[in-house]
Amino acid sequence: MEKQVAIIGAGLSGLLACKYIIEKGFNPIVFEAEECIGGVWSHTMESTRLQNMRFTYQFSDFPWPPSIKDLYPTHTQVMEYFKSYAQNFGLYRHIKFNSKVIGIDYVGETEEEMQSWDLWGGTSKPFGSKGKWHIRVQDTRSCNIEVYQVEFIILCIGQFSGLPNIPEFPPNEGPEVFSGKVMHAIDYSAMDKSSTEDLIRNKRITIIGSNKSAVDIASECARANGAKCPCTMIQRSVRWFLPCDIQSGFIIGFLYFNRFAEMLVHKPGESFPLSFLATLLAPLRWGTSKLVESYLRWKLPLKKYGMIPKCSFFQNLSSCQIAMLPDKFYDQVEEGSIILKKSQSFSFCKEGLIINGEAQPLEADTVIFATGYKGDEKLKNIFQSPFFQRCIMGSPSTAVPLYRQILHPRIPQLAIIGYSENLSALCTFEVRCQWLAQFLDGEFELPNIKYMEKEVTIWGNHFKRYTGKYFRRSCVGNIHIWHNDILCKDMGCNPRRKKGFLAELFEPYSPTDYADLSGK
Repeated sequence: MEKQVAIIGAGLSGLLACKYIIEKGFNPIVFEAEECIGGVWSHTMESTRLQNMRFTYQFSDFPWPPSIKDLYPTHTQVMEYFKSYAQNFGLYRHIKFNSKVIGIDYVGETEEEMQSWDLWGGTSKPFGSKGKWHIRVQDTRSCNIEVYQVEFIILCIGQFSGLPNIPEFPPNEGPEVFSGKVMHAIDYSAMDKSSTEDLIRNKRITIIGSNKSAVDIASECARANGAKCPCTMIQRSVRWFLPCDIQSGFIIGFLYFNRFAEMLVHKPGESFPLSFLATLLAPLRWGTSKLVESYLRWKLPLKKYGMIPKCSFFQNLSSCQIAMLPDKFYDQVEEGSIILKKSQSFSFCKEGLIINGEAQPLEADTVIFATGYKGDEKLKNIFQSPFFQRCIMGSPSTAVPLYRQILHPRIPQLAIIGYSENLSALCTFEVRCQWLAQFLDGEFELPNIKYMEKEVTIWGNHFKRYTGKYFRRSCVGNIHIWHNDILCKDMGCNPRRKKGFLAELFEPYSPTDYADLSGK
C-alpha cells in the first residue's frame, strides 16, 4: 500500500522536500495556505534583493537562467526562479493552494506507549508505527475544513512568517493611544505597490527594528520621500550589515564558508585533535572577526552614526544575524532621508513615540514593527497534542530539540525542514531534504532515542556557546559544512566534495557541491 506523505508549506524547503521524495517514488500532497509558492519570499517587498551571491544560492541541479546577470537577484527574479524549479520538476500537480493547515494530531499510539519507546517511532523506521497523522486543512476561500490522514508529515513552515512578534507595552503606553496607523512588516510586505505608495508618500514613517526587513522598508520610504519627509528607524540593538557588493560576498565566502574556517570553531561531537586545534586557532578566529569589523568600519560610516555593534561580527554570523544592506543605504542616511536612532525603551503617545532620553515626542503618521516573528510559538501551535507541544518546545534554556536539525526524538513519523537556520539556507535545506528522502526510502535507519537525545544536547550546547541569547534559532552558520558532513556520512556519501587538497580546505562550499548525493 502506498505510504502517503504530506508536506506543509510550499516555500523553499517545501519545494525541495517535494522534489526529492518524488524521486524516491512517493506521491506527496503539499498544503500551501497562499495562492502561490515561495513561502517568505512571497511576502517580501519587491525592492528586496537576495542576500547571497547568485551562485551561492541556487538549486544544485537547476542553475539560474543565463538571462539573470545580477549578482544579488531581485525579489521578482527569485520568485521566477522558484516557479521555474517547481515547473521543471513537476511539483505544481502535488500542491493544494489556499489550503491552510490549522492543526495536526497523531492518532493510534498513546502518550504512554510513545514514552516507552527505545527507538524512534518504536522501530527507528519512518513508517513503522501503527499511528497516523490527522491534518485539519481549511480552504482559505470557502473556510470549509477537511481532515486528511497520512503516514508521514514534513513540516516546512519556517520561522519567519505567520505569527508576528509585537512588543508588549504597559497600559496606556501602547499602540492604542496612538492616533496614527500601526502595523507589522508582514502586513506592509503583503500590500501591493500602489497601496504602499499611498501609505508612505509624504508621510512620517517610523520603523522599529534592526533586521533586514527594517532596513529594506526604511530604504523604500527614503526613496519615496527623500529628506523632505525622512523615515526614522529605531533600533534596540545594532547588528553588523554588509554592503551589497561583490567584495563583501567574496570576503565572507573565503573567510567563513570553507573547511579551514570551521577548523577555528569547536564543533558538536568533534574528536580531541579537532577540539585542540580549534582552541589553538582561537586567536586567529578572533583576528578574522576583527579584520572584517575593521573593513566594515572603513567601508561604512558606522562610527559617525553610532551604529557600531557591541557584539563581534563572528557572534552575529554564528547566530545568523548578518544581512546585506540595501543599495546606497548610508547615502540615504547621509542625505537625511533616513534618521537612525538607538533606544532600549520607548512608548506610544497620541502624536507618535516617546523615546527614552528625548524631551519631545517623535511625531509619526505610521509606525511599522519590523520586530520578527514568534517562530517557536507557530511551530508549537500546529500540534493539537499538549504532549507534542511540550516535546517540540523543549526547555526555555535549550534550542528546539531536533536530531540532525530534522527529527524530534519523541515525535514519530514527522520531520521538520527549514526551522534551523543557515546564512545560505538553500544549500542546507537541500542536503537535509536529500537525507530525509533517503531515510523515507529505507536506505538507512536511526540510532536509539537515547543516542538521538544525546546528540540533540551536544548540538544545543554548541548553539548556546556561540550564539548567546539567539540559541533558539539553531543557526548552523559557523559549522554548516560540518553539519552537511554528518548528513553525508549518514547517507553513505563521501563528505569531501571538492577536487584537490587546497580546494577542499580553502574553497567555499556551494550548493553544486552537494548535487545528487544518492549517487554517493
